[in-house]
Parts: sequence; structure tokens; C-alpha cells
Amino acid sequence: MKRTILLFFLTLSIAAQAVMYQGRVVDQNNRPIGYATVYPEMVPELGTATNSDGHFAFDAPGLPGESRIIVSFIGYEKLTLRAKELVAQDSVLPVFVLKEQPIALEETVVAAKASKQKNKRKQMAALLHAVYVKLEEDFPDENAQYQVVSDVRMLAENSTWGMEQMIANIVVLPEKAREGRDSVQFQGRFCKRFFSAEKRAQADSILAGNTLERMEKQSKTPANMMRKAANAVDSGVVVHQALFALGNMRYDFEQAMSDTKHWTVSNESTGETVLTHTQKVSKYLGCFQMTMQRHYIVDSDTYAVRRFSEHAEVKVTIPFGIKLNDDQLQMLNLVNMNENRIEKFRLKKLRGNIDYNTIYQRRNGHVYTQEKNMLTNAYILGSKKMEIPLVIKATQRVTGLQTEGVKPLSASQITKRVKREIVEIY
Repeated sequence: MKRTILLFFLTLSIAAQAVMYQGRVVDQNNRPIGYATVYPEMVPELGTATNSDGHFAFDAPGLPGESRIIVSFIGYEKLTLRAKELVAQDSVLPVFVLKEQPIALEETVVAAKASKQKNKRKQMAALLHAVYVKLEEDFPDENAQYQVVSDVRMLAENSTWGMEQMIANIVVLPEKAREGRDSVQFQGRFCKRFFSAEKRAQADSILAGNTLERMEKQSKTPANMMRKAANAVDSGVVVHQALFALGNMRYDFEQAMSDTKHWTVSNESTGETVLTHTQKVSKYLGCFQMTMQRHYIVDSDTYAVRRFSEHAEVKVTIPFGIKLNDDQLQMLNLVNMNENRIEKFRLKKLRGNIDYNTIYQRRNGHVYTQEKNMLTNAYILGSKKMEIPLVIKATQRVTGLQTEGVKPLSASQITKRVKREIVEIY
């Protein structure tokens, strides 16, 4: 009898472990979405990414059927499912459709064209002041800790060749850094790198000997030690860390308030007002040029900022060029996966566009970050008319938020190296 009971529970245990969560992710035109992330909200490290055909599969032993599963991809609305929906029925693979996100990066920029509405400086100053008062009310000067899932995709010739996903804790310390900006601390918890078998072999060949670790071991100066600490998340792409700190909306708004002549306003039929501030920067005798547009999407009635977007155009000219060393050439080859191997390169110019989005959530009367997106389209131009595209798509979604009893991270928490796993997309 005891043996029968034991076998019964053992069978149940094996059955629970054998559950495979799988499906296919497509857009509204039934086109597959490759490298979308799929993960249990409570244990995101068990998740995976879709392959080029939109298929995914992962197991999560003991995961309750009602657990929330997140499907995420930049430019699309987050899809929340229950774990039991990802179990094939009668060998039929479930299909999940992602809808385009209303706050698409390009859409925000287009919406911010100046309208024919009166735009006198006194009226603009009054509007900006009203928005600033609401900002002061909405954004608390209290520590907050976010749990995020952040993924960065590298593209070449419009095709994703790889993705890195970072699960992290982020502590925001309001007005603890310079000039009143929020101080942002980053603690990586877990990292996955996704490649197809072909691309992984190509990347391993380019990196031969793990260039990143070798470069860090050679770091001896204090400045390099600081860089080593900043990159201790063991990431080949530091966008994860920078993404949350980008777009310090409240600080930037305060700094630009008095510059009324560079603001424009447009009204949307949805009850939103788009305030746009344009700033042009030229340095080093014109060798560095940047045009930055910041768009504040505001509720027309309450003046509360709902979303925030930035668009930057950058041009850098290096008069005599810079000859890249072996390590730099390897890095350039890595982000240029679909092109021929670069043997020599003298950097002459860099140009590109960066679009950046923040979407907010309201909790207990205050406003906190809910999601951040970034799209970078850049080109590195070298001698002999060599032009190399650098395309990065990144999205960072908040999976947890703590607002009480939050303390700063310790130095050991910030610099502790993160476990990394390399996953081949079948």
C-alpha cells in the first residue's frame, strides 16, 4: 500500500515536471514575430524567446496554471496570458497575437508637430508652469525599487542576429545625484543571450577568447576600474543599465521651462496635448552636432504627463579618423554579423537617430515607470567609403515595484557578476 502511494505521488511529480509551455507569436497580419520574449512574471528567468518563425517552448516545473505569462516585443502591446493557455491541446499549438502599441516611437514624433494654435510666450509659460506643478505633485521624492525584464536586440540587414535579456533590480534615489537628477542603481540578477546555432558559431568565432573578459582583465587604471564596475552585469550590451537612466523627464522639463521660444504645442483629439522642446547642440567646432526633441504627452484637463518620448539626431565627424585596435575591430565585427569580416577600419564619421519612449503607471496617487523602449538606427562611416549599420532595439518592462522601506544598494550588490546563460534558438 505504501509503495502504491509512493508511486502515485512520484507519477504526479513526473507529470508536473513534464509540462511544456509552447506556442507561436504573430502580429495582426499573421506574420511571425521573432525574438519576442515569453516569461512567467514571477520567475522571468525561466522564460525564453521566440525563434525566427515565432515559435517558443519552455518548461517550468511546478508553475501553477493560473500564473501570469508575459509576451513582450518592442512596438507591440504587452500580452498577459495564463500558463495553462500555453499548453497544446490535442497537439494543436496555441497562437498568440500581439497588437501594435499606440505609443509607437515614430508615431509620437509625428504627433508633435506644431499646430496653428496660439503660441505666445506668456501662454506657453503658463502652460509649462501648470505641467511642472503637476509633475511635482505626481513624482514623489521617495526611493523606489523596480524589478525589470530588459531585452536588447541587435539587428543587421533588418534581421535580428541575437538578443540579450537581463533580469534586474533597479533602485531609484530621487535627487541624490548631481544637478537634482535621480540617482539610478542597477543590480543585474540573471542574463540570457539568445542566438541561432549559426549565429552563435559566428559570434564565438569573432569573439575567440572572450574579448570582453580579456579587456576587463587588462584594466588597471582607476578610470577603467570604474568602467569595469559599471559593466559588471556581464553584458556585452550596456543598454540594459543605461535604458532606465535615460529620459530623466522631470529634471529635463525643469531645466527647459524658461526657454519658451523653443517650445511648441499641439492638441490631439484624444484629450492629450503634446508639448515639444527642441534643442540643438554644436561642439568642437561643429565636429559634434545633435538635435534633440523631447515630447511630453500631457492630459489636456489635468496636465498630468502620461508618456514621454525623445528623438535625437547625432552627427560626429573625426577630422583625421581613428584607427581601431584589434579588440575594437572584434566588437565592430560582432555588431556587423551579416557583413564581411572587417580587417582594418579608420573611423571617420558617426551618424544616427535615437528614439526613446517612457510609459508611466499610477499607484497610490503617484506616478512610476511602467515601460521603456528604445530604437537606435546609426551608421559608422570609415575610410574608403565603408559604412556599417548599427541597429539596436530595446525594451524594458517593470514586473515588480516596491515603494516602502527601499534602501540604496550596496557596492557589492552593484558589482557582483551575474550568472549568464547562452541559449540557442532552434
